[in-house]
Amino acid sequence: MATDKNQVLDTIKTSPVIPVFFNADPEVCKAVLAACYEGGMRVFEFTNRGEQALANFKVLVETAKAQYPGMKLGIGTIKDSETATKFIEAGADFIVSPIMNADIAKTVHAQGLLWIPGCMTPTEIDQAEKAGASLVKLFPGNVLGSGFLKAIKELFPKLLFMPTGGVAPTKESLDEWFSAGVTATGLGSKLFEKPADAGDGYEWLSKRAANMLEMVKK
Repeated sequence: MATDKNQVLDTIKTSPVIPVFFNADPEVCKAVLAACYEGGMRVFEFTNRGEQALANFKVLVETAKAQYPGMKLGIGTIKDSETATKFIEAGADFIVSPIMNADIAKTVHAQGLLWIPGCMTPTEIDQAEKAGASLVKLFPGNVLGSGFLKAIKELFPKLLFMPTGGVAPTKESLDEWFSAGVTATGLGSKLFEKPADAGDGYEWLSKRAANMLEMVKK
């Protein structure tokens, strides 16, 4: 049974650095999930970006149930209701889209789950709010920038925001976005860039995750 939207939202607020990840190899997926959990992260967004996405997501759901209590698993890059339904049936705790789509909202909300639409303009954000969104993904974050959020945030006092794209795993980048008023941030490729001096395994990722969460809490 997936988790209701309020529980997921509460977890996002307490674990506001969210990995955004895809790999075709289920063993790599499991290793990355384990490292993120070890580092203290309790929210994880897998992305629907390849033929193995659904199968690997099911593997992660079963792994999380068995080994990682409290981990909320969501699926990203969802662009239609049919795909959303498949991942909801697979056990997704939340659904993330790169777009604003009211049909997806209806599908997700009918199951009592959290829906996070991707928006780039005030008009899209307004449409998302009217469709029942409580947390909006600012996408692409590297194009919009933190200044965009500062400019529009007062227009939407009831909404929470999360940039994805353009956020780096550094104190400067995190400070910039959180001081602008985000509730959380999604990190993709920059989070998973392996240091040159890292050995085998994913201990470096666990350390990076822990460091980022500590920086955000400060």
